[in-house]
Amino acid sequence: MRRMLGVLVLLLLAGGARAAMVARPAAWTLDGTRFQGYLVYDDASAALRPGLLMVPNWYGVDADAIAKAKMIAGHRYVILLADLYGAGARPANTEQAQAAVKPLYADRALLRARMLKALAELRAQEGHAPIDPAHIAAIGFCFGGSAVLDLARAGADIAAVVIFHGILSTDDPALARNIKADVLVLTGDADQAVPPAARAAFEQEMRQGHVKRWALVDFGGAEHCFTEAAQKPAPNCVYDPPVAKRAYQFMRVWLDDAFAGQSRRPSSD
Repeated sequence: MRRMLGVLVLLLLAGGARAAMVARPAAWTLDGTRFQGYLVYDDASAALRPGLLMVPNWYGVDADAIAKAKMIAGHRYVILLADLYGAGARPANTEQAQAAVKPLYADRALLRARMLKALAELRAQEGHAPIDPAHIAAIGFCFGGSAVLDLARAGADIAAVVIFHGILSTDDPALARNIKADVLVLTGDADQAVPPAARAAFEQEMRQGHVKRWALVDFGGAEHCFTEAAQKPAPNCVYDPPVAKRAYQFMRVWLDDAFAGQSRRPSSD
């Protein structure tokens, strides 16, 4: 009987360990604006794991974005869910979201500055969360995909960026020559926001910038928002579970390869 009770206790403890996802507030300030994000990871283990800077869609940091970060983090990553609008800006509808992203699309230098600051905050968390400082990358969704692509264009010294159904435009194609990260774009071939001409322009940008490792994956029939389970279907915004599953698989393989390659590269120190 005692042995059975002991087994039950161990099972309960193991179950508790598996459900140890945390979302801890993380705040930073840039140019007088305070930003409020979340550090998301499984604290059941102290093992170091890669750190990901994650930028959500244009609704910014909300409950849906936190849930998505927890799903992606699992036991694999420590994620800093980045706020790019400021702690007081939390869009509640499409009109507010459009108003929030407009200044950042209009001023890409500002967007890049906010991304670099968020990346610095992720690195600053290395002593407070189980982040492997040698393995850092960024991922983003919709507007967030544009943001992490601009982070790469800013020359961020990270292993990779992964863009999910993001706008690929740039204010300066020449910035591609600054890219150090491995760049993966996951898009839908039916995404009206990223038509064939936009995809072709991105490919040309990568070639002219002599980016060493990049790829663009078109998912046939997929529209914008294909990973956004929380979004209500709208014109050119449709959640596609099979495509989302495959896109996350692409992401994990791309990141694993980038981190492995990063480990083989000589130190920049």
